[in-house]
Amino acid sequence: MTLARRTGWVFAEQYLWHDTQRYNLTVAPSLTVQPGEHAENEETKRRFSNLVEVSSLADELVRIKPRQASREELLRFHTPQYLDALESLCLSGGGLAASKTPVGAASYAIARLAVGGVLNAVDAVVEGRVDNAYVLCRPPGHHANSDAAYGFCLLANGVLGVKHAQQVHGIRRFAIFDWDVHHGNSAETAFLEDPDILTISVHQDDLFPPKRGNLGDMGSGAGRGANINIPLPPGSGSGAYREAFDRVVVPAIERFAPEMIFIASGFDASAMDPLGHMMLASADYAYMMRGLLALAERHCGGRIVVTHEGGYSAAYVPYCGLAVLEELANHKTGIEDPFMQHILSYGGQQLAAHQQALVDAVRQHHGLDGP
Repeated sequence: MTLARRTGWVFAEQYLWHDTQRYNLTVAPSLTVQPGEHAENEETKRRFSNLVEVSSLADELVRIKPRQASREELLRFHTPQYLDALESLCLSGGGLAASKTPVGAASYAIARLAVGGVLNAVDAVVEGRVDNAYVLCRPPGHHANSDAAYGFCLLANGVLGVKHAQQVHGIRRFAIFDWDVHHGNSAETAFLEDPDILTISVHQDDLFPPKRGNLGDMGSGAGRGANINIPLPPGSGSGAYREAFDRVVVPAIERFAPEMIFIASGFDASAMDPLGHMMLASADYAYMMRGLLALAERHCGGRIVVTHEGGYSAAYVPYCGLAVLEELANHKTGIEDPFMQHILSYGGQQLAAHQQALVDAVRQHHGLDGP
């Protein structure tokens, strides 16, 4: 079968070797907290990759081998002091790189491999070897600060991918859409004053990071208006997300007309996730991916790079990921999501008045209600 789209697939076994040590979800063990498994462990990514293999979708994808990003490439966003401190911590055997963000001895090297996977995906998309690409990388990156690890993230994978496309390939205008349940603070901070980079984050209101992702945070200086936050209320489901996508994300990207689209793909807004309180099903992620593909076809030759971020349900992340990959590759595997109908039948999946009001407010703030 000839695919309508050639989709790059970046994954490495070493991504699963990033050691987040013994935690109970995100709380360090103590005399009152029994040791358990850190929320950001390898199982969700392993099961996602396994489902791609057993569904035979892997046979339809273009495999892109990652590499370790160089120090010079990391310095496009991160400070030398932070890189030195992170490398030193890992070389000493590991420990806490930030609150609730433990690392092991190999974590810095693996994080560089995650960044390098994104950079190789960018090269493949821009050079036309693939139409789009999904990078199943670990550790995640959409919370990483320039000078510190944060929120399970060590290096800013997506931000560094954009900077690579800028500096190596001369691309100027980007749209970055983050559908992780937590706010995409890394991209917002990195490009806050850049009018050529549209950053959009749809997330649960004031979940993480604290006090970030507010509706009124619209960018600053020359970049004012190029940062859009959609802080949906807890309990939002298919109706709220599709309304936000159709009435904010799509018209904002249409108006901006990017040359390339990046997606921060976290699946923790799903109904089964332990770290979020939203109600999405795999069909909702497929819906958003279809819309983004249509935008990319109209504005940037189909060029999309997707970086994997959060998502902590080992049972459900694989089905959300497969749904997104099927859309990217325009290839249906016939694998059914065994949880989807149950999730879509939840009470409260329809758009509610308070959710509608939030979407209306975002549209008004960003001038999307005009003719």
